[in-house]
Amino acid sequence: MKMSVKDFAPSWFASVMGTGALALVSKAYSSKLPALGTLSNALAYLNALMFFVLLIPWLLRWIKHPAEAKKDLYHPVTSHFYGTMPIAMTIVGMNLAMLGYRGAGFPLWVLGSILVIFFALLIPYLFFIGEGVDVKTVTPAWFIPPVGLMVIPLTALPFVPSSETWRGVFTALNYFGFGAGFFLYLALFAIVMRRFITHELLPPLMAPSVWINLGPLGAGAVALLNLTKILPVAAEALKAFAFLLWGFGLWWLLMAIAITLHYLRNLHLPYSLAWWAFIFPLGAYVSATHNVGTALGIGAVDSFGFALYWLLLGLWLVTGLKTLLHDFSS
Repeated sequence: MKMSVKDFAPSWFASVMGTGALALVSKAYSSKLPALGTLSNALAYLNALMFFVLLIPWLLRWIKHPAEAKKDLYHPVTSHFYGTMPIAMTIVGMNLAMLGYRGAGFPLWVLGSILVIFFALLIPYLFFIGEGVDVKTVTPAWFIPPVGLMVIPLTALPFVPSSETWRGVFTALNYFGFGAGFFLYLALFAIVMRRFITHELLPPLMAPSVWINLGPLGAGAVALLNLTKILPVAAEALKAFAFLLWGFGLWWLLMAIAITLHYLRNLHLPYSLAWWAFIFPLGAYVSATHNVGTALGIGAVDSFGFALYWLLLGLWLVTGLKTLLHDFSS
């Protein structure tokens, strides 16, 4: 095994995010293929195990090697991946609720949501008070903090409280998550687009990160649809906005595929942990495609999502196998 506590990368939790997303969309599409329900349950259990196993070196690194952990926190790329741990925590909470363990999932969702907000404030704050960064160091990994904020309402439905008092707090938290996440995403999107247009392509090791933009678009669309169920303010308008986000997501999906093919044909695409950037963003978009299709009664959109599901499953299998061979082989 090549992974050590001292060198443990915060981005490891992207594997939990991706596996959890695959579990959720597998459950969603079990209506079309019942066997996917069994696969979904197996993935949810696996994901909970992965999260708690990875949490050990994540915590130990802060205890035993705080200098290295802090160095990553100030890095213009690595720092954003600290947001993957709390995002993964909220997703595992939803996975457990899906399995029938709402009581175990709820505290994970609450703590994960709090930590999502903490890192979504801390990471930009460190950049605001810093000396600035070279635009060439900007990558779509910068979208992770806003994605985390939008994942709060994405994963919230199993945990709607029955108490009217707590329901108000819950509703405010979820609308805050989408509002803060979406507008932060818009600001960062402009910076990332400038980097793409005015500089050369990302290094091959970071190439999969171009898929990350599907994360806020897919998560945002599902979050909007969930908000209409939590508090139906302007429900039809929010559904239409979700459809618009889905449309931009389709454009970015085609662009991400084209750029990835460019790397494969003209450069190279070596394995790294960045390959997990293929999984959660695409999983979020598949979930958005299913939810938009069903919410608006557009069967063709839902069927398109089912086709994308198989691409997601294939990428998860390939990435998981490469991770096992590369990072866990003796």
